[in-house]
Amino acid sequence: MAYEFIRVERDGPITTIILNRPEVMNALHSPAHFELDEAFNAFRDDPEQWVAIVTGAGDRAFSAGNDLKHQAGGGKMGSPASGFAGLTSRFDLNKPLIAAVNGVAMGGGFEIALACDIIVASEAATFALPEPRVGLAALAGGLHRLPREIGTKRAMGMILTGRRVSAAEGKELGFVNEVVPAADLMAAAKRWAQQICELSPMSIRASKEAVYTGLAEPSLQAAITAQNKYPAIRALFTSEDFVEGPKAFAEKRAPQWKGR
Repeated sequence: MAYEFIRVERDGPITTIILNRPEVMNALHSPAHFELDEAFNAFRDDPEQWVAIVTGAGDRAFSAGNDLKHQAGGGKMGSPASGFAGLTSRFDLNKPLIAAVNGVAMGGGFEIALACDIIVASEAATFALPEPRVGLAALAGGLHRLPREIGTKRAMGMILTGRRVSAAEGKELGFVNEVVPAADLMAAAKRWAQQICELSPMSIRASKEAVYTGLAEPSLQAAITAQNKYPAIRALFTSEDFVEGPKAFAEKRAPQWKGR
């Protein structure tokens, strides 16, 4: 479908979702949230789409977060049940997401990146949760995802100061996977996506679900005991990919994954 505030591109099994409001540094307002909700729903439901890359239009910003000028001007507020950008409260998506952070990722923009599984950042990218500077708080997941990803003390050092962190420091802290020159950003993100697409989509979805659901279990033992009940793992055991992988290995050929 046609969108006004985002763009969606597909290349084989890879979907790229582009936040497309460069005139406001890809800050998001309510209509954009609902468009993103539709785009992520379409990605989720399309069996031919295996990995998604999320990035921002232009070279200045991934996303500056919530469109405060729109809010201050009395613009329509609200977001779908799936959260900020149709993503931050979307806990049932077991297909992998890659954030290609091409510039500023502030507040909600950083929360979008944190909701992805892998973050590839331009050398010019910067990250922060500066909401307390304008009397707000990073309640779209940032206050919870960041401590889980880099540890409480490191996260609190960012949260309680609202300070900006470079891409290089983000990699050192542990929430950025790779830093590349700006000109190489999308190529690097697609390299990650293509590497994922070499593997069984069923195995990838089972692995992602096991990691995130398992982290919510009360103990390691509970996570290992419960994992065979997780939907994506049960789907893996009954899938064509589960048969194809060992068969291809035995026949010394590349597997032909079906994602089903």
